[in-house]
Amino acid sequence: MSNKQKNKKEYVAVGGQALMEGIMMRGPQGSAMALRLPDGSIDVEMKKFVSIRKKYKFFNIPLIRGIVSFIESMIFGYNCLMESAEKTSLDDLSADESDSKIDKWLSEHFGPKMMNIIGIVSMVLSLGISFLLFMYAPSKAFTFVNERLFDGGILKFRTLFEGFIRIVIFVVYMVIVSKMKEIHRVYMYHGAEHKSIFCFEAGLDLTVENVRKQGRFHPRCGTSFIFLSIIISIIISSVFALVLPDFILKSTWRWVAVKLLILPLIMGVGFEFIQLAGKYPNKLTKALSAPGLLMQRITTAEPTDDIIEVGIAALKAALNGAPEKEEKPEEPAEDNTTPEEQSAAGEEQPAQEAEQPAAGTEQPVDDKD
Repeated sequence: MSNKQKNKKEYVAVGGQALMEGIMMRGPQGSAMALRLPDGSIDVEMKKFVSIRKKYKFFNIPLIRGIVSFIESMIFGYNCLMESAEKTSLDDLSADESDSKIDKWLSEHFGPKMMNIIGIVSMVLSLGISFLLFMYAPSKAFTFVNERLFDGGILKFRTLFEGFIRIVIFVVYMVIVSKMKEIHRVYMYHGAEHKSIFCFEAGLDLTVENVRKQGRFHPRCGTSFIFLSIIISIIISSVFALVLPDFILKSTWRWVAVKLLILPLIMGVGFEFIQLAGKYPNKLTKALSAPGLLMQRITTAEPTDDIIEVGIAALKAALNGAPEKEEKPEEPAEDNTTPEEQSAAGEEQPAQEAEQPAAGTEQPVDDKD
């Protein structure tokens, strides 16, 4: 059955994430990670991941499933990102001449656990920076402007002001990191991920030529989810701002606490909309998805053919399972004998051959009859 025929009968949800020199895809067969290794080969590996939503029906209830999906995606995606960075690194961290004193100290004291520790520290720092940039800084900025410049006269516009600041911070941040060489390559893999999914959803064969012709802006992208969440947060926060007393709105920390409490609701609503936008495209969903699609002009880049090959490999594995890896033939043992030993062995060979029976001669057999 072709992809086109299959798509007419049922909706097959696929999604993915760009990694360092690779792509992780999710599909009917599970999660697959394809990486372009330093030697030029593509390594495809199925990753074990079973969502709690499949184990307990409660976590698959609308709105609740959005919160669960966001947390699971963040943890699983971050683990894949760290693994891809480790596998595709061109640096030989074990080389003594290239190791710094800090590298040597970390290797000696933590060994194989070092990458896990680095991953945990990086995640904590990322969450902390996100909180400061998108939660605390906009609220603090509004409190300063409201009290110092308007004498508390724009309190009811708090949500609009903070939402605008968050959008500006988000766009500026994305533009800045896109200028980094490593991140630009991640954005190229991001583009290949979208193009591969579009090719599958169009019912075309997953070839480099077909994938290359597809668009790179997808409505179910995580970038669209983040941008849409900011817009939804403005709407929901505005509703709470109308009913909450002024002493909460005047305090930066009290208002930040309120935003943290309603954050799960924002994630749940955003998740449901993204799913609807991908499954039932119409004028309304397209209009609300437009800002996120515009942001993808920054967070995606046109991939080269070798990057498209990685996207195809990841998607095929997520749809059909990873191909069996060919076993490499055993290499002959290295001959470390010296020329003198080889010469001595050559002199003993005729004597040993004389003891063996000639080929084709019959061996003496005891006749017991």
